Amino acid sequence: MRLLALELILSLLDVRGHIPRFDDFRPAPATPAAAGVVRALAAAIAVFVVLSLAIWGTVWLAVHLL
Repeated sequence: MRLLALELILSLLDVRGHIPRFDDFRPAPATPAAAGVVRALAAAIAVFVVLSLAIWGTVWLAVHLL
């Protein structure tokens, strides 16, 4: 389930791409694109928040069941 959620987040943010063919390689820009950095940062924050909530929920459930 966790991998499905992570896959969904990354696909919605369009972070993951396809395996490029040899003719897909183009010269890289001199500076990294700002949008790519923002998307990667947003994906990292989203994953961190989801994992934090999952851990918090597990601990909360364990405390209430004891």
